[in-house]
Amino acid sequence: MKYFVATYTHPNKEVWNEHLSAHIKYLEQLITDKKLVASGPFINQPIKSAMLILKVKNIEEAQNIVSKDPYTIQGAVGESTLNEWDPFFGQYQTLKHKILLNLRKLFKG
Repeated sequence: MKYFVATYTHPNKEVWNEHLSAHIKYLEQLITDKKLVASGPFINQPIKSAMLILKVKNIEEAQNIVSKDPYTIQGAVGESTLNEWDPFFGQYQTLKHKILLNLRKLFKG
């Protein structure tokens, strides 16, 4: 599985408010399906914006999730990005990264 980070801006607050319930329902289903790791708004931004961290098989699956978001469908998204993310440290660290860091420590002494 791979991680992807999607960011959205929401320049039209009225459209955002109108589709908030559908968006929340969609995110809840992604959590149930174990595809959404975390999501939430950015604070104190000039334009309302948010991010989603997805854990999926590939970029196509991530793109499909973003395209089916009610906010995307209803035109509530202004600018958006979708980038693969490599969580080398922290809560989402993969076993591969843990092994690499331990090997580095072992050979560095």
